[in-house]
Amino acid sequence: MNRKTQTLTVNFRNPNVSFSAEELEEGDYENSPVYSVYKITATADKKPPFFTRSFPTLAVSWLILFVIVALRIYFTSVISENNAKLTAEKMNLEKQNQELETQNQKLEMEKRNLTNQIKDMEAKGNELNISRAQWSIDAYCPKRDARRQCKSCQPGRILFQSRCYVVLDYQTSTDRKTWEEARELCKIRSSDLVVVDNAEEKKYVRDNSYNRPENEGYWIGLKADGRKWKWVDGSDLANSSWIENPTDGHCAISHQTQGWKSVNCNNRNNWICEQKALSV
Repeated sequence: MNRKTQTLTVNFRNPNVSFSAEELEEGDYENSPVYSVYKITATADKKPPFFTRSFPTLAVSWLILFVIVALRIYFTSVISENNAKLTAEKMNLEKQNQELETQNQKLEMEKRNLTNQIKDMEAKGNELNISRAQWSIDAYCPKRDARRQCKSCQPGRILFQSRCYVVLDYQTSTDRKTWEEARELCKIRSSDLVVVDNAEEKKYVRDNSYNRPENEGYWIGLKADGRKWKWVDGSDLANSSWIENPTDGHCAISHQTQGWKSVNCNNRNNWICEQKALSV
């Protein structure tokens, strides 16, 4: 703050002071009152105007207020936007939860239905098993004179080793079947076309492959598949010397005098079925 020194001159009249004529003449102050002159030095402070001193403070205050208002508006906008997003997400989650609840109810209903179906199938399966068991008893252990006598094979089938064989031997060509048809008829009898495991069984099958007019031989369970001979049980022919090389679309027949031959599967012939024997 600047301080300026001012000089103030004050004249005081002193009645006790007298001057001679010479003194008056020298000062040309005739008949002039006598004053004593004192110089008083006063110091005064010079201050700037109030507005000049307050402007920086006001500017800073307004700036701070503006920043606070701007931040409040910004954060209010951000919070409002986030609230809107959260509300939308909440609604979406509630919708998804409702959909899941609906799906869960459907799955529960399907589960109950499947459980009931399984129970029904088990009940029917038990009944079927009982029926099959009874059929097996009646088939393998028929009653004679009020007594049951069990055999390894059903009536009309021949036991050899551990298998039961049935030779389907028809005199007319109209009753003979293609390889596929013959196999289906074996399955109806709970069996399949014969699968030969060893030389003894091969001889047995050949001996029962009778010579019949207009009959090439008897279908066995051997078919050409991808340049290989395969049995109906999925196994490969172990001894390739038993029959000529396979030709696609051909199946094997057994002949009493000619052995095994490869012929077209659509030819019509008799056939031999086999099934596992019952242990008694």
